[in-house]
Amino acid sequence: MSYLVVLVLDDPDRCQDVLDAWEAAGAPGITILDSSGLGRVRRAGIRDDIPLMPSLSDLFRRQEDLHRTLFSVVKDQSQVDAIAQATQAVVGELDRGHTGLLFVVPVGQVYGLHKKGG
Repeated sequence: MSYLVVLVLDDPDRCQDVLDAWEAAGAPGITILDSSGLGRVRRAGIRDDIPLMPSLSDLFRRQEDLHRTLFSVVKDQSQVDAIAQATQAVVGELDRGHTGLLFVVPVGQVYGLHKKGG
């Protein structure tokens, strides 16, 4: 059975290290999304003072408020375990605060995971 492994990474500065660790652990491909949780949105407040044409500092300040969400579909439980261990080797125990949240979902069917030559 295949699995979807999802990591919401709290510290975006660790993203490259986590990506390297996931690749070394056998992730066949990884998708990365910028994301933000409700807690961060509430702490930042809803801002209506951002200019129509933001400056570079506005853009960089906004980037600091984001998490990174990584996901990969893997072929078996051993890959899930390797990715979970690799993640915690980079960010620390996920049960500690400000590390992230990793969850795994069984996938019934996958198309395109195992590419043929071309």
